[in-house]
Amino acid sequence: MTNIEQNLIELAARYGLSINEQQAKAFQTYMELLLEWNQKMNLTAITELQQVVEKHFLDSLLLLKAVEIPEQAKVIDVGTGAGFPGIPLLLYRPDVRLTLLDSLQKRLNFLQAVCDALGLSAELIHARAEEGGRQPKLRGQFDLACARAVAPLPVLCEYCLPFVRPGGVFAAMKGPGATEESAAAKKAISILGAHAESTRSFALPDGSERNIIICRKTAATSDKYPRHGSKIAKSPL
Repeated sequence: MTNIEQNLIELAARYGLSINEQQAKAFQTYMELLLEWNQKMNLTAITELQQVVEKHFLDSLLLLKAVEIPEQAKVIDVGTGAGFPGIPLLLYRPDVRLTLLDSLQKRLNFLQAVCDALGLSAELIHARAEEGGRQPKLRGQFDLACARAVAPLPVLCEYCLPFVRPGGVFAAMKGPGATEESAAAKKAISILGAHAESTRSFALPDGSERNIIICRKTAATSDKYPRHGSKIAKSPL
């Protein structure tokens, strides 16, 4: 077992997450592919091995400590990028039915290569979030939507909540300032048929603050939403 694999196992255990050797080996392969493909295309600015473990892998897995994900849950990772948090979630919980949505085909090509190398089954969809949220096969179909993005919470909610079925959850994975963001997004969350249920706060090993804001869907989202991307950006709910 490599140092990176051992380190991931030990770090995860500190957060109450149990990773076995086989899973750790899969994460190592994922990291190698990420760094290899990153030389050809922009997937991540984080390339130092320990940082990848902490700020990508561990950070993604903290989702499991913030929300209870049912067996066989349908999960969509909106704007997945290099596959965070979706791929780490699937490596830890292979029972979930994962959809990875991204607007760039070349990122999806990378994710397909990762899935092939690791024997993972996920549906890859090339679409902008606001387009995907209007597709009947995606709208209101998921137990959990998640996004690890820098967009303000009202914007993220309009992109992500249309994917969630009533009773399901949107988990927004954010840095510092979650209390203020939740307050600013209260109106948007309500308009979109949900309420802010809870916020779980964590500190990564380097002390970085992470917050996961859980929005529970209580009703179907109005057909008016999501709006066009330019309108969402120009006038957030």
